[in-house]
Amino acid sequence: MTSPDGTQGVPDGGIPSGGGPHDGTPHDGTPQRPPVTEHRLHPVTPFRRAWAPLAVLAGWAAHDPNGAQEQLDRLTGTVLLLGLAVLVPAAGLYGFLSWWFTHYAVTDTELRIRTGLLFRRTAHIRLERVQAVDVSRPLLARLAGVAKLRIDVVGAESKDELAFLGEREARALRAELLARAAGFAPETAHEVGEAPARVLLRVPPRELARSLVLTGATWGSLCAALVVPAVLWLVTHSLWTVVGTALPLVGAAGASSVGRFVTEFDWTVSESPDGLRIDHGLLDRAHETVPPGRVQTVRIVQPLLWRWPGWVRVELDVAGSANSVLIPVAPREVAETVVARVLPGVTVPGGLSRVPRRARWCLPVWWRGHGLAVTEAVFAARSGLLCRRLSLVPHAKVQSVRLTQGPWERRRGLADVHVDTGADKTVTARLRDAGEAARLLDEQAERSRTGRRDALPDRWMSAG
Repeated sequence: MTSPDGTQGVPDGGIPSGGGPHDGTPHDGTPQRPPVTEHRLHPVTPFRRAWAPLAVLAGWAAHDPNGAQEQLDRLTGTVLLLGLAVLVPAAGLYGFLSWWFTHYAVTDTELRIRTGLLFRRTAHIRLERVQAVDVSRPLLARLAGVAKLRIDVVGAESKDELAFLGEREARALRAELLARAAGFAPETAHEVGEAPARVLLRVPPRELARSLVLTGATWGSLCAALVVPAVLWLVTHSLWTVVGTALPLVGAAGASSVGRFVTEFDWTVSESPDGLRIDHGLLDRAHETVPPGRVQTVRIVQPLLWRWPGWVRVELDVAGSANSVLIPVAPREVAETVVARVLPGVTVPGGLSRVPRRARWCLPVWWRGHGLAVTEAVFAARSGLLCRRLSLVPHAKVQSVRLTQGPWERRRGLADVHVDTGADKTVTARLRDAGEAARLLDEQAERSRTGRRDALPDRWMSAG
């Protein structure tokens, strides 16, 4: 049985063997496919997988710290040493066996991954359903010279991965998978190599740091981390209550500032025949791909404090992918040139029509932040007063159009128009005049049909 993500869980059938006893062909004379060559992961992989049993114990201790402390108090030093003498080799043996029984192979039509110690699983990933192959290198992996390969398949909720491979092996396998997905012949796909790339944008670290300083979420989380524990101490005088509250708040503040800086450091966007490539990371380096033709929505976000320097952030909704950030920060003119590469033929609308003034009775103050523009290429809706968000949906990516009207909107002659995309996301043009909304509903449905009919097929690299 084949699942929607293009994988098939079946018992392992082994490696295909030759045909006839003498000439390697079946008795009926038909040509025999060459045998599939299976490969193992990098020898450093067992050290990564050996932590699994230890992680189980750590999880139990975190779930029941009192019980864990009681068990440790009962153990003598000799028993504890004997336990470690048994646990460490057992963890090492588990890591070795899990590595030994994991193989991967590339056939003419699929990537095959075999895993499992007791319960074997074979995943068959059809190459024509591969939409992105990302390479990530965590800090320790970079020190060891290895990388993780993550395969994004159309319709899959999670990515299959090969961890770990040698850096050269990972890049060569990525290039071969993309070449085969593009339609290159199997005998030439491994010779294609990685497609050349042209740098479109690189975010300087100083500009990234300044943008984080001018982000309201950074200051909001920092103020919460300082103020809330202080108030709790004045009210309760309980150290454990203060610590238990302060740790999550400090973690959130760090994630919104230092964490984002580390993750988005040296953000580089490049253009290649297999899509837009994104490289980023200070400690853990990631190499991601935005598949061509799979982008459903582009959002241009501009917080209040970014309006003076003219910066914006560009986010994406990609069908079947978790990739969400295209540009963490850039001048608006530069960002719009990159958006034009993601959505060919699309120009970001300049002037948007505002909602009627009577909308203030349905949404006081914030009604001023909504706007709408419909061009020949996109449906563009803006929302937000302090933090503006302009969402662009190409007409060819619209799956359905809906009109809704609440009781207050009916009384004021207003309606909302919702546009649903293939990434299970919705873009809404709020508080439009009811007559305009009805016309927009019919016109957008027709534009969507025409857009899908005239849209070019989604392809990777050109095999011609």
